[in-house]
Amino acid sequence: MRKFVSWAVRGLIVLSPLALAMTASAATPSGTVPNSLRAAMQRDLGLTSSQLTQYLKIERLAALQEKQLAQAQGRNFAGSWIERKANGSFQLVVATTSITPKKPAAGVEFRSTRHTLATLDASKAQLDAVLARGGKVPRGVYGWYVDMPTNSVVVSVGKGAQQAGINFVAASGADAQSVRLVTAEEQPRLRSTLQGGLGYLRNPGDGYLYACSIGFTVTQGSTPGYVSAGHCGDANEPVYLELSPQWTLGPKIGNFAASKFPNPGQTGNDYSWIRIDAGHTSLPAVYGWGKGDVTVRGSTEAAVGAAICRSGRTSGWRCGTIEAKNQTVSYSTGETILNLTRTTACSEGGDSGGSFITGPGQAQGVLSGGSGSCKGKQPNNRTRSFYQPLLPILQAYNLTLRTGT
Repeated sequence: MRKFVSWAVRGLIVLSPLALAMTASAATPSGTVPNSLRAAMQRDLGLTSSQLTQYLKIERLAALQEKQLAQAQGRNFAGSWIERKANGSFQLVVATTSITPKKPAAGVEFRSTRHTLATLDASKAQLDAVLARGGKVPRGVYGWYVDMPTNSVVVSVGKGAQQAGINFVAASGADAQSVRLVTAEEQPRLRSTLQGGLGYLRNPGDGYLYACSIGFTVTQGSTPGYVSAGHCGDANEPVYLELSPQWTLGPKIGNFAASKFPNPGQTGNDYSWIRIDAGHTSLPAVYGWGKGDVTVRGSTEAAVGAAICRSGRTSGWRCGTIEAKNQTVSYSTGETILNLTRTTACSEGGDSGGSFITGPGQAQGVLSGGSGSCKGKQPNNRTRSFYQPLLPILQAYNLTLRTGT
């Protein structure tokens, strides 16, 4: 049994009626974006209708050509991402340490850089290796990731922790020329919520009720279930559907089949899957918060710079862009999580485990944690959310993502 230290520690799980026991929604044609998701993307990304349409064309271009463009550059490849230009339009950028082509394809820009992606990945791996050797993340160091647009490995540190960051990089043996320190406003937190005295959705016996959000519906053979965050619960614990209004206890819907989340001071991943009891209906969809559910159509991985939206029981639909992949995040409660994807979407407590999905319905992952808030205007654009990519979860538990048409 995990020990729940405070309201921000793991588990506070809330099962929202996200992808389970939902009313059916009309099928959306392949390649189109449901109106509910289109509205959220325009709101959170500041896009006009025409800009969103042009963005979606570039998103499709990236999905179709990103791998081929990388292969063409070979060892000189330095990354690729979707970028918004000054005039509001979008393009796919391909970075290389070689000579850039004179006539790239429409919608593609080649950019010369100093470090290859392999060099940056190697530096990031050396930082991770400190933990693999039993080392600890220094106080004030919040995480690190490869930032392809700046051609560097970013180490995120708190105010006054620059020297701690420098010492950490030096001790790792990573190439200092490829690393830069960036001061963050606050340390990421797990996105979980608890409240006492209202019944429970999951009750570990400490007098609190814990809440998280459903990610995506899956199957293991003929057994139905769904994926969520690992900090939301331990294997074999029962889970209950949350009814409206929030914190209203619904029927038992299943049990955690398996869960991964490290103890404080340790390193690992943050994901789980829950077996659904017989008699409950699940759909290959993400709850649309009264504006039409979004059908899950596949799991094609989105590019860095791509628009992405997340759904959770606390803050509903929120959208942003993918900033980086494979980030190592040190949470305020002491756990260090590997292989997270960094986004600019906001999130709140109780959103943990919820869905990250693209406009065309491609499932991406489940929320682990974040910094900042969805409430009011956030200073210095500090809102960030991190998700555990979906494909490794499916592979770890031999799961199949449920998709619709």
